[in-house]
Amino acid sequence: MYWIIFISIMVLSLIVQSMLQSRFEKYSQVPTANGMSGAEVAEKMLRDHGIHSVKVVPTNGTLTDHFNPQTRTIALSEGVYSSRSVAAAAVAAHECGHAVQDAYGYGPLKMRSALVPVVSFASNIVQWVLLAGIIFINTFPNLIWIGIALFACTTLFSLITLPVEINASSRAISWLSHAGITDARTRPIATDALKWAAYTYIIAAIGSLATLFYYIGLARRR
Repeated sequence: MYWIIFISIMVLSLIVQSMLQSRFEKYSQVPTANGMSGAEVAEKMLRDHGIHSVKVVPTNGTLTDHFNPQTRTIALSEGVYSSRSVAAAAVAAHECGHAVQDAYGYGPLKMRSALVPVVSFASNIVQWVLLAGIIFINTFPNLIWIGIALFACTTLFSLITLPVEINASSRAISWLSHAGITDARTRPIATDALKWAAYTYIIAAIGSLATLFYYIGLARRR
């Protein structure tokens, strides 16, 4: 049963990634009504929300866009920063949504930020602890449960990420429409692009949760 679940999640993940890439390429050909680039959209959204301490900078890669609260920067990928498409506007506004969350003290974002050091530490050692726990299950039976506790931290992080990402997309879609960057024709396009991006986080959370239950079941059987 676990293998069926894992294979299903892997297949779904590949489908979602493929659809996201396809949608982004397709919507990157649809221009914004006012001709603004992704960087210009981000800067305007920040100004409209009274945020002046966050800079918009370019970064390498595809769909590597992110908001860094430590450096106070919104990094936009090559296909977003200078692109004047609806897809670029949607992605840029989504990342600004995280900056707005940070500025307004959005609860789930604060929780996720607080978990970052713990998850960073857990991610580096969890697989080794779990492996050692399985190997030495008879000698050190509690070791595998320590590994499970560490993995549970990463699962919790994935689950908290869901409302953070969905809320950022909601803020982006609402602002894009209010600011006149999307209209009745392009609003569904921006919504669809961000919807497929959200699916990647949903699949990741489901996969992490399924893996956690697998390790718990394994420990109980042993």
